[in-house]
Amino acid sequence: VSYICGNCEFSTIRMCNSKKNSAPLIYRVTTHPDLTQCFQHTVLVWFPCFYLWVCAPFYCLYLRFYDNGRISLSSLCCAKTQVMLWCPGSSWGFSALLKGTSVVVLPILAVLVIHLERLRGFRSSIFLFLFWTLAVICSLVPLRANIQTIIDEGFSADAMRFVAFFTFFSLQLAQLILSCFADHRPVTLKPNPCPVEDASFLSKVLFWWYGRLVVKGYRSPLQAEDLWSLREEDTSEKIICDLEKEWAKQWAKMQHALNGTQALGYKLSEQTQLLRKLHKEQISGFCLLRTLAKNFGPYFLTGTLCLVIQDAFMFSIPQVLSLLLGFVRDEDAPLWKGYLFAFLMFLLSCLQSLFNHQYMYTCFSVGMRVKTAVMGLVYRKSLVINSAARRTCTVGEIVNLVSADTQKLMDFVVYFNAVWVAPIEIALCLFFLWQRLGPSALAGIATVILIFPLNGFIAKMRSKLQVQMKYMDGRIKLMNEILSGIKILKFYAWENAFRERVLGYREKELNALKKSQILYSISIIAFAMFGVYVLIDEKHVLDAQKVFVSMALINILKAPLSQLPFAMSTTMQAVVSLKRLGKFLCQDELKLDSVERAPYHPGEYIDGMPLNIFIPYWQRGSLVAVVGHVGSGKSSLLSAMLGEMEKKSGHVTVSGSVAYVPQQAWIQNATLKDNILFGHERKDSWYQSVLEACALLPDLGILPARDATEIGEKGLNLSGGQKQRVSLARAVYRKADIYLLDDPLSAVDAHVGQHIFEKVIGPNGVLKNKTRILVTHGLSFLPQADLILVMEDGEITEMGSYAELLSRKNTFADFVKAFSVCERKESATHRGNGDMGSASIQTMEAISDTEQEQDQEEVGRLTHADKAHTGRVKLEMYVEYFRTIGLAFIIPIIFLYAFQQAASLAYNYWLSLWADEPVVNGTQVDTDLKLGVFGALGFAQGIAIFGTTVAISLGGIIASRHLHLELLNNVLHSPMSFFESTPSGNLLNRFSKEIDAIDCMIPDGLKMMLGYVFKLLEVCIIVLMATPFAGVIILPLTLLYAFIQSFYVATSCQLRRLESVSRSPIYTHFNETVQGAGVIRAFGEQSRFILLANSRVDHNQTSYFPRFVATRWLAVNLEFLGNLLVLAAAILSVMGRATLSPGIVGLAVSHSLQVTGILSWIVRAWTDVENNIVSVERVKEYAETTKEAPWTIEDSPLPSDWPKSGSIGFQEYGLQYRRGLDWALKEISLSVNEREKVGIVGRTGAGKSSLALGIFRILEAAKGKIFIDGINIAEIGLHQLRSRITIIPQDPVLFSGSLRMNLDPFDGYTDEEVWRALELAHLKNFVSGLPDKLNHECSEGGENLSLGQRQLVCLARALLRKTKILVLDEATAAVDLETDNLIQSTIRTQFEDCTVLTIAHRLNTIMDYTRVIVMDRGHITEMDSPNNLISQRGQFYQMCREAGLV
Repeated sequence: VSYICGNCEFSTIRMCNSKKNSAPLIYRVTTHPDLTQCFQHTVLVWFPCFYLWVCAPFYCLYLRFYDNGRISLSSLCCAKTQVMLWCPGSSWGFSALLKGTSVVVLPILAVLVIHLERLRGFRSSIFLFLFWTLAVICSLVPLRANIQTIIDEGFSADAMRFVAFFTFFSLQLAQLILSCFADHRPVTLKPNPCPVEDASFLSKVLFWWYGRLVVKGYRSPLQAEDLWSLREEDTSEKIICDLEKEWAKQWAKMQHALNGTQALGYKLSEQTQLLRKLHKEQISGFCLLRTLAKNFGPYFLTGTLCLVIQDAFMFSIPQVLSLLLGFVRDEDAPLWKGYLFAFLMFLLSCLQSLFNHQYMYTCFSVGMRVKTAVMGLVYRKSLVINSAARRTCTVGEIVNLVSADTQKLMDFVVYFNAVWVAPIEIALCLFFLWQRLGPSALAGIATVILIFPLNGFIAKMRSKLQVQMKYMDGRIKLMNEILSGIKILKFYAWENAFRERVLGYREKELNALKKSQILYSISIIAFAMFGVYVLIDEKHVLDAQKVFVSMALINILKAPLSQLPFAMSTTMQAVVSLKRLGKFLCQDELKLDSVERAPYHPGEYIDGMPLNIFIPYWQRGSLVAVVGHVGSGKSSLLSAMLGEMEKKSGHVTVSGSVAYVPQQAWIQNATLKDNILFGHERKDSWYQSVLEACALLPDLGILPARDATEIGEKGLNLSGGQKQRVSLARAVYRKADIYLLDDPLSAVDAHVGQHIFEKVIGPNGVLKNKTRILVTHGLSFLPQADLILVMEDGEITEMGSYAELLSRKNTFADFVKAFSVCERKESATHRGNGDMGSASIQTMEAISDTEQEQDQEEVGRLTHADKAHTGRVKLEMYVEYFRTIGLAFIIPIIFLYAFQQAASLAYNYWLSLWADEPVVNGTQVDTDLKLGVFGALGFAQGIAIFGTTVAISLGGIIASRHLHLELLNNVLHSPMSFFESTPSGNLLNRFSKEIDAIDCMIPDGLKMMLGYVFKLLEVCIIVLMATPFAGVIILPLTLLYAFIQSFYVATSCQLRRLESVSRSPIYTHFNETVQGAGVIRAFGEQSRFILLANSRVDHNQTSYFPRFVATRWLAVNLEFLGNLLVLAAAILSVMGRATLSPGIVGLAVSHSLQVTGILSWIVRAWTDVENNIVSVERVKEYAETTKEAPWTIEDSPLPSDWPKSGSIGFQEYGLQYRRGLDWALKEISLSVNEREKVGIVGRTGAGKSSLALGIFRILEAAKGKIFIDGINIAEIGLHQLRSRITIIPQDPVLFSGSLRMNLDPFDGYTDEEVWRALELAHLKNFVSGLPDKLNHECSEGGENLSLGQRQLVCLARALLRKTKILVLDEATAAVDLETDNLIQSTIRTQFEDCTVLTIAHRLNTIMDYTRVIVMDRGHITEMDSPNNLISQRGQFYQMCREAGLV
């Protein structure tokens, strides 16, 4: 049947043989379009049946492979079957042709399909929905014909047939309605399952299933518990399980390809190895892409199919517009044609938007899965990379991989199709333009050809500017270190130096961003002027049909032209991110064969880089001590046993389970109990005995909620000693076979060390039947060891029992002799600042009587999880943002937008006037003038667009620079208690994701929103000019629009907040895992941590999924409203064709066609802005937190050489960690004279470290005063105070950067002075041996130096500053006795004329001090010279006795 609409000819086909049916199919001369009876009773009846018969076999085959559990017989299923079986009866008399086979076969086939679907767990049938839709559509024509017949001839003419037909039609309609519902699922165990799984086909297409959440979000702000569980296919477990298999395959292939060369059997040169490594990094990115494509490709292709169908509908709309304009021009055309074209445009627009949003939904779903997959791969990889690779990838970089790079990949998934679809769309547009305009379209083609290379070049330039990512990495990495070492920065008053480093990165980042944005603006200008050229050709007569169909095509063309540069730059960014991810994922892993877990062999031989060792088999239950100087390879030996080092030759055999206590305790941000149990179930009696053995019971008394107290990140609120004991308790609780103890006693008090050795490690301790390998600097424990290994430069130089080694009179014997003075005292070996933490733990949350009744869990809370604000974003946030940009910028921006839209309106109206111009002798008059005006208006519009884009980008950069600076200042000015209670993940999230949103997302959103709001105004003005009556429709549509929008924004904003909040724990967990990877591996807890990571990622995705569906829900609803406006404009034009000119109709309809796009973009842009303004809100949050005192006070009367003498006076000084808590120091009155050396001793929690915190004003005095050289320190700035006194802190913290920067960040000293300090700190030989000397790059946290070397670097810092007051806090806990002696002699000689306060660690070091202060519970209990105190036989005497000093 062909129906050609050009000059309205109809070809007639005779389909029925009988004479009476030989009339044409469509009556030609009539005001009603009628089909013949013959056509109605054949084609219209058979078409749906044909669909069912042909497709049913294939559909049944598909169902065979799909099994989702069977659904029990429901009322819906029964109703469908019942209605289906009534159909044959009711069709009686409707058509003779229906009798026979179809009457019987059709219902049976349909019922069969219904029940087959039920058995395979199909809850909603697309197949049958389409069948019933077709059937109802095909029945509409006979329905109209029958109604017309009844009107003309009366009902009684053929009553029986009418009744049969109407019944049959009703049943068809009933089936269609029933197929809009979905069957209930088989019983589910999931709480709050996702409703999309229960939604019917129609509900899925129109996103109705989402409506309930929107309403809920509108009534009250959404909470995390309101969100649905993830669908199984979106969960980490399912995605990563499938992906890991595929990645392993791809990885093996890649390795095979790379190892081809090595298989030839020759040794590769270093250069070749480096080249191969680079090649491996290059191809690993593509390897990752291939893996992702294999896993998510098929689902992504279904989305791509929707995109292709959407394009087909999009290009058919201008064709229908052409027919409509032809109808308006032809006054004789029947009215029904106009209505038909109007409805057809409406239908096509609706279908286009439905397919478009299905495509977007698929893309976002795939993007979400890609994010989960990549996060999972990176996390699993971070648990297995070896130490060499770990040094090249800092924690900050790994966090950036999971935050910034996964986001880039998600964007890539959404915009990738535009890379190949956009050129096809452009080609199609140009083809249709050529059809309309002939050769004059060449001007347009030439413009496009020019635009392509320009955009390509700009995209390339912008991808070069991706160095912005590099600067951002550097900035995040530095921020991560600042947050880790904030205490040191405060002690040294180094905040400004590091602030300048951060701002240096930030400035480079913003400059790259600025250049990128200006380039982007240049790429936009070209096609704004494009329309100018297309229509230029003097010989052509421009009529409405040509002009406005071409305009509609040009509007279609704008989308791919604007998307293309964006899609290309997104693809470039994704390629960079894939390379970065690939590089990380192909880092070397720990080799599983480094350690054999097997029954023992008679010998054990380890040969690592720094180790060259032969060790005999150790008996089960023996205690092996490892001793040696700093950097001799003691810790490396333990690492080798754990398989953490690369084995060059030999083999290591370990039989039995291993527990490991690292030198620097790794503590999780969890309760004390969880840290000790570490994933094992609690056995009360054993747990209590472990606490007792590890001397943790006294600490529990101090902790606010006993073992339910939450410990801050990295054990922030515990002292070094407490951290070490918790770390030891974790190992002891394990009941492992082998214990590797890396100097666990260095950080604890003397008596505690003795207690732990006796109760845990020694011959009578709880581990007496286990193999214990103890690295130690304490001589007093050595006589009780079964075997002692003496290490030097990575080799074992001596080995044997204590007595044997002494009798050999070698290095060990000399060593012991030299320190025999200390030998008995060494129970005191390493004295911990057990109190620092107990203090700082009280800092946190010890409780006053009034709070005692609080829930224990609440009391123990320390960190505050990121909280989501609720409700709409406050207006102040917008005001705040615009205020930072400044009025000077905002007024020109608004003016430029108004000007741009006015030019656009004039330009379009001018065209419509031109199109209506009468034709005289085949041409139109004054063509040159019209062209001139037209060109000028187009040019003005282009310039205005460029101006607005640049202005907003620059405004955005001004705002983001200001907000970042403010955030950085707020964080650096916060007191220590703020960092103890705020997880670093929250802060890093602010500095990475939120600042990124303020940099890019807000300006982009504002650009789009303002552009489209002004465009919408223009469209409304045009439609109202053409058909003022449209105002009646525009007003209710606007109200409806505002109504839907308000529903959406409330929900969407809250979802964005929930998503932000649930993102922080992912980063915190990643951070923690990367730092504790060695411990996690040693305990074999990888799988538990992987599950934890999965649950955090899934929790984040539960708020991300509804967030992107919200946009689809909104767009589908809004575009339907927009399509109603198209329908209104078209129908009003048809009704008023007598009074309207084709030019104005074309203008109105072609503009109303843009409304759907404009509406959805406005809301999307508005929501983007509102969602991202949340970032401003979150960044501003820290402006309200309490700040410490000012760093400098301008007019303070401080002499430049203060403190001159170094005398310190305490006047009734009292200290509280928080108001309402117990006093940490109580009315301390004390004066320290110049050049006096004072030792401070006391049990855990006595308040020793609180004194140091008070002198540095890390904590402010609650009462009383401290005077230094007669000046009250509370009256001067913090930096003025802290920069003029020095501390050697307990934890030696180094930052990534050169060694020189670590010693002197302000560059205030000459190289000679720095070398002199290194020489005095006994580091000169080590540093001069380094290839880069002072410029030696320290890795993050100084991990490429041993702990002892780091401690010496801290000593060098103090020597460089050489202030009159020196405070030593636990300073020599991590060094061996020899180095400790060197340090002590250096301090004695170099700080001879300084006042020294030492929080004592090894009691023998303070025996020659002028005074010793003994503290207990915040009071000074004894104070005198050491000899006098011993003779008084008080507390100090007791401590000396325990240490074997008296």
